[in-house]
Amino acid sequence: MSTLPVRATPGLAPVLALLFAACAWGSMFLVSKPVVARVSPLWFTTLRYVFAALPLSLLLCCLGDRPWRKLRQHWAGLSVLGLLGYGFFGVATMTGLLLSQPSHGAVLMATVPLTTLLLRWALDSQRPGPRVAGAAVLALAGVVLVSGLAGGAATTPRALAGDAIMLLGTVGWVLYTRGGARWPSFSALEYSGLTAVMAVPVLLLVSASATAAGVVEAPRWSELSAVLPQLLYIAVVPTVAAVLAFNYGVRQLGAARGSLFLNGVPVSALLMGAALGQHPAAQEWLGALCVITALTLSSGASVPARGRR
Repeated sequence: MSTLPVRATPGLAPVLALLFAACAWGSMFLVSKPVVARVSPLWFTTLRYVFAALPLSLLLCCLGDRPWRKLRQHWAGLSVLGLLGYGFFGVATMTGLLLSQPSHGAVLMATVPLTTLLLRWALDSQRPGPRVAGAAVLALAGVVLVSGLAGGAATTPRALAGDAIMLLGTVGWVLYTRGGARWPSFSALEYSGLTAVMAVPVLLLVSASATAAGVVEAPRWSELSAVLPQLLYIAVVPTVAAVLAFNYGVRQLGAARGSLFLNGVPVSALLMGAALGQHPAAQEWLGALCVITALTLSSGASVPARGRR
């Protein structure tokens, strides 16, 4: 008697992984704000990934499938994607955060799903389905409410410039996320770790050159020691653990649906602010409800396996 093949479904694990990544990145904006006031965004990003590359390298040695052979075979592509996803995105985000507010950074990160959908439409001719597209629009409306941008609050030119820089940086993350589809045999750990390992030497070279040219100042030990706990937290939780969780979730659900969970970043920042004694307004809770509804719609939508990017 023949049996029909059973198609595996992603299950709950990738959804939980993506929710964890969203919460970790929501905390990153709150923790990073005082750090970039002491350490330049370029050196902050460089040190962040220097610290993150160490545990990632150990994990690659223990759990990877011949990772260093893959690194030798694909070092050029891994370097470019690592610089886009870690270097360009990280420096742009921290530069914008220095000028703007953590809540704005969290909101702008939530525009990544719409950018992902538009790029898939433009580059792959894959028009998003009405359910996924509707969920993205609903989620974006929710994060606008969460941020207070719809409340008519005054925004300074300095904050607008910071927001524009952060928005530009998100394009680097979208391209990095899409790039993972080039090597379907890579695990989430291998893609996350190898791109980080290849980005670190270039970041060190750029930071040292910019310091020698007088463009930025290298952090002094007194400045580093004051923010070392925050820097280590950012390197371990939002950088290593969250990126691994995010790349795992994207591999299971696809870039379009996986990136939609980034709309949870401003919601998590809102809830963390509430835990610290900041009382959200009614429109912020309404925005959170919109985001949660959008995530529910997205996770329930069916995406063909060949459409995952």
